[in-house]
Amino acid sequence: MMADFDQDDFLRERHVRFFQRCLDVLPERYAPYETSRLTIVFFALSGLDVLDALDVIDKPSLIEWIYSLQVLPTDDGCNLGRCGFRGSSHIGVPYNNSKQGPSTPHAYDSGHVAMTYTGLACLVILGDDLCRVNKEACLIGLKALQLEDGSFYAVPEGSENDMRFVYCAACICYMLDDWSGMDRQKAIDYIRRSTSYDGGIGQGSGLESHGGSTFCAIASLCLMGKLQEVFSEREMRRIRRWCILRQQNGFHGRPNKPVDTCYSFWVGATLELLDVFQYTNFEKNRNYILSTQDRLVGGFAKWPDSHPDPLHTYFGICGLSLMGEEDLRKVHPALNISNRAFDTLRRLHGVWRTNST
Repeated sequence: MMADFDQDDFLRERHVRFFQRCLDVLPERYAPYETSRLTIVFFALSGLDVLDALDVIDKPSLIEWIYSLQVLPTDDGCNLGRCGFRGSSHIGVPYNNSKQGPSTPHAYDSGHVAMTYTGLACLVILGDDLCRVNKEACLIGLKALQLEDGSFYAVPEGSENDMRFVYCAACICYMLDDWSGMDRQKAIDYIRRSTSYDGGIGQGSGLESHGGSTFCAIASLCLMGKLQEVFSEREMRRIRRWCILRQQNGFHGRPNKPVDTCYSFWVGATLELLDVFQYTNFEKNRNYILSTQDRLVGGFAKWPDSHPDPLHTYFGICGLSLMGEEDLRKVHPALNISNRAFDTLRRLHGVWRTNST
């Protein structure tokens, strides 16, 4: 018999089990996302971390699997521009945990900027010291993805290039404590050109303002330590106003679009970085997020009465964390990991800097 819960109850244990299932087996409808499996693992792992439930997973096995996805340089270094982390072993590359040295690469094997970000984040969340990450190769591979306009491709063959990948690049450089992987001034100029007439920021120059790209731009500048330099106080007020106007009950990403669970993080975290999140209506936002909670199998959906998925479950929980929900760890709003994991990363940076002097 199913337990009786109030509509406003946060069903923590069901969300823990939901993320456990995401790490074990996924429904058939997720098959198209096989090439980006590492992002699904990130949502599940970071979600369990925010839920303070990392004890339910096998950390050593996951660490080995993530390292097996690292694209390492060949002996002659001819693939340095392709290094990073791939999303899964979908192209048939032999399992390699990098302890035995690089395996023979597939002709089209390469890292992906979003997978490199989520791969590094997962390792930090799992408490790994990143000693097996080839930092130099990752940064060379990242630098090869930056275009003249300051944006980034996702992969060396070319792909979409927009604000999402600028953010991933900033996170990679921040986590590796080395900004040689990107031309920061070009990235800053790209962000400036992507700022729209209405105060929001688009995926690129001349494109519509969007909650997700506004987060990516503001968070990137925060990680660079450049936010106050790039935008004047008048411009900051315009950005704050645009973001605050995205709240209906929960948040949407663009004017005249429906409210969506994930924007409780994208827009909420942006407002937190801009020091005005406290002026939003927490009660309405929380009620909307919980209205998308699957009370039977756990997880959160994009909209009420929809299927839960790992992305919206993770960002729904992060949105609740930003508002101080009980029994949730606080989320670092710029790097999109728990403050606990962020503190682990800062300790790593301290060790690296000490060893380099």
